[in-house]
Amino acid sequence: MPPFDLVIRGARIATASDLVTADLAIRGETIAAIGRALPSGRREIEASGYIVTPGGVDAHCHIEQLAATGLRNADSFESATRAAAHGGTTTVIPFAAQHRGMSLEKVVSEYHEAAERGAIVDYAFHVIVTDPRPQILEQELPPLVRAGHSSLKLFMTYDRLRVEDDRLLDVMWAARRHGCMVCMHAENHGMIAWTSRRLLERGYTAPRYHAVSHPRYGEAEAVNRAIAFSAFLDQPIMLFHLSTREAVEIVHRARGAGHKIFAETCTQYLLLGAADLDRPGIEGAMWMCSPPLREPGDREALWQGLENGTLQLVSSDHAPYRMDETGKLAKGPNPSFKEIANGLPGIELRLPLLFDAMVSSGRMDLCRFVELTAAAPARIYNLHPKKGTVAVGADADLVLWDPALEVTIEQGLRYDNAGYTPYAGRKVRGWPVMVLRRGEVIVEKGELRARPGSGRFLPRTGGEAAKPTGRLAPELDPSRNFGAVLLD
Repeated sequence: MPPFDLVIRGARIATASDLVTADLAIRGETIAAIGRALPSGRREIEASGYIVTPGGVDAHCHIEQLAATGLRNADSFESATRAAAHGGTTTVIPFAAQHRGMSLEKVVSEYHEAAERGAIVDYAFHVIVTDPRPQILEQELPPLVRAGHSSLKLFMTYDRLRVEDDRLLDVMWAARRHGCMVCMHAENHGMIAWTSRRLLERGYTAPRYHAVSHPRYGEAEAVNRAIAFSAFLDQPIMLFHLSTREAVEIVHRARGAGHKIFAETCTQYLLLGAADLDRPGIEGAMWMCSPPLREPGDREALWQGLENGTLQLVSSDHAPYRMDETGKLAKGPNPSFKEIANGLPGIELRLPLLFDAMVSSGRMDLCRFVELTAAAPARIYNLHPKKGTVAVGADADLVLWDPALEVTIEQGLRYDNAGYTPYAGRKVRGWPVMVLRRGEVIVEKGELRARPGSGRFLPRTGGEAAKPTGRLAPELDPSRNFGAVLLD
């Protein structure tokens, strides 16, 4: 009997640190060997001229999620993870979204049930906290953390979601006690509300004014405030979906000063811009997301932030709403920008678009591509070394790329349920032709071969990224009497 279940021969294997041409062998669900002239497997794949990378880790996506408005996004766990698999993503971290008045424990249980029915790739959850009552933080949160939910999300804007500063500090303090990462949607609520009101009063209602309604300085202010909270309590944070040059500069200074700040951007902020919203009628709604798409100078600043380490990863922020009455047009056929659901589909195309923009274009090498799309999110959210790398003992989550294959992205149905893509017309070079999840080929030649519900939950502890540095603000120093009172 062959010693291995599957052997991939002669591929260029890329990790975040190394690039080598070798054979790769799988036994069961894990990588068993990497080397030259490995013994045979029950199945052999000749991969000369192809590239093997770890399966992508999309650490920020919205799946089967109920919005605070009562609108559910277009994707079930089955459709979203089907799209993820076709695009080379084998691990996702969507959200279990609490709304005010809801039990956190019940919310997480319901999202687990949905994922167990439909997920095709492996998954964890960020837990959105919008109602941090003492019962939630003291009774419901601790057992959830022990069960493997070690990252929380907080909103600094949106009427029904935002957590006021003092309550936000309550959540961050609880996260520090329990070893959780805190993820932040950082925009200034007052600036958005004030600007939106003035636009609407003057009749500026078209989708293109969505970009105006979210001032760039609102992101910068909130990012700065979130960093101040993090430094005050010595609580590590992840800043989600940075979109502006100013925010990148603030994060760069904070990291340089030694604060434990992590930050990401998303595919759309690297490749699309505010001009995409300026289309006839309501068409620009297809490009509405929050924060909004920005200007060419912001895109370049984000790219530079990825190159110099200011930003650690690129997620999709997949948030699919159809262009009909079930989604972006739920308020009627001609809604104002304030009535249109924010979000873009992107879970499927994240890796192919970034492979083209990073590797095929020559802007970054394969190792940096792997770092930003798989290794860094796996490390930061404590999935590494099981996920995010190609190494003996790691899960055999692998993507086989044809680096020469050119694909033109067409408008219309893809594997998700959004019904459109904001990237239509783009030609990309480099495409995933085979995807493996835990040693099983789940996509081959465009055909899905895994059943809904075969993805697994990935319980996580906080990990190194969630550990405080040990530098509380001086006024909270327990060596001082007044500090000890605050710490009780």
